[in-house]
Amino acid sequence: MAGAELIGKEEIKEVMDVLGTGIFARYAFDNERKGIWKVRDFEHDFAKYTDAKYALGVTSGSAALKVALTALDVGPGDEVICPAFTFMATYEAVLEVGAIPVMADIDETLNLDPDDIPNKITPRTKAVIPVHMCGSAARIDRIVKVAKKHKLLVLEDTAQALGASFKGKKLGTFGNMGSYSFDHYKTITTGEGGMVITNDADLYHRAEWYHDHGHDHLSKISRALDGRSMLGFNYRMNEFQGALGLAQLRKLNRVIAAQQKNKAMIKDFLAAVPGIGFRLLPDPEGDSATFLGFNLPVEKQTRSFQAALKAEGLDTVLWKDNFWHYVPNWEHFLAKSTANSKKQPFSDPRNKKTAYSRKQIPHAEDLLGRTLFMGVSVKMPAVRMKAIRRAIESAAKKI
Repeated sequence: MAGAELIGKEEIKEVMDVLGTGIFARYAFDNERKGIWKVRDFEHDFAKYTDAKYALGVTSGSAALKVALTALDVGPGDEVICPAFTFMATYEAVLEVGAIPVMADIDETLNLDPDDIPNKITPRTKAVIPVHMCGSAARIDRIVKVAKKHKLLVLEDTAQALGASFKGKKLGTFGNMGSYSFDHYKTITTGEGGMVITNDADLYHRAEWYHDHGHDHLSKISRALDGRSMLGFNYRMNEFQGALGLAQLRKLNRVIAAQQKNKAMIKDFLAAVPGIGFRLLPDPEGDSATFLGFNLPVEKQTRSFQAALKAEGLDTVLWKDNFWHYVPNWEHFLAKSTANSKKQPFSDPRNKKTAYSRKQIPHAEDLLGRTLFMGVSVKMPAVRMKAIRRAIESAAKKI
């Protein structure tokens, strides 16, 4: 559970600062807030941590994707290439801005396959969203190279990989924009909440204006007198989220170090099992270690090992069966059951019929069918590690 495991006096202190002012909103009330600007400070510290020029706090990781796509001017008539293995919000955000998500295959990293991007490009393709799933990088250098060649925008979905890096550079900073999530299950948490980052001033301002009803935040007299050049909506992060984020961000390096240590130990236990292989990590040193992915040569053997582990009290995830993270299992998405009766944007005449068949993603079907994932916690005492080791050793005898 990462950052949620470490909530304590630091978070309480930051939240009490907000309660002491009585001002819980992101903007205005300058005199009443007594110099307390938690979201602003969180944005500043987050930008510094990721080495990005600009950071914008929003209400969720899902909102971060929508705000970023809007800033990138992705909309009706456009297509966006997304990996088959991701949380549903990646696809939902594309639909929310009126564009169509196009499903692409994954590679041995279990992230977007850069070699499949050209296969999915049409005259309507405007952007690609590489998703850094389960704490580790996609082949982001190659993805960016392919995107530049085909003049595509890149939005990195880094919801599950905050703090991870590729060759010393933080994930989320390779593309035009990056997005993050701070829900309860993420590397750090604010309960809900998200962040958008970019090095492009124009993109930052478009995101900032859009996330707050079009306010340009330039008036020194009154918020009501802010200028506006676009319509927007309300995706503002509140001061409580900002307060939690500040405290949690200070613990991020500690979280990752603990997870890396614990993951290495479990990996050693598994390495002794005949036939076991591991998820390919483009940069092992940059892994945030939130999950450990391991596989066997065939799906039947993997499922047998999973059942044996469960019998020993050790739960794992086979993402091929998961209802929320694998496109072929989203029955409501495949039925195009959008919230509007007209089934927009699928019914937009500019959009040709887009298929989401398992036959289009052979690598995902193979890899996700024979790879198991185990969550890695920050706090894993010796007694827990011994239990994991025993479970693995016992299960290995049954496959």
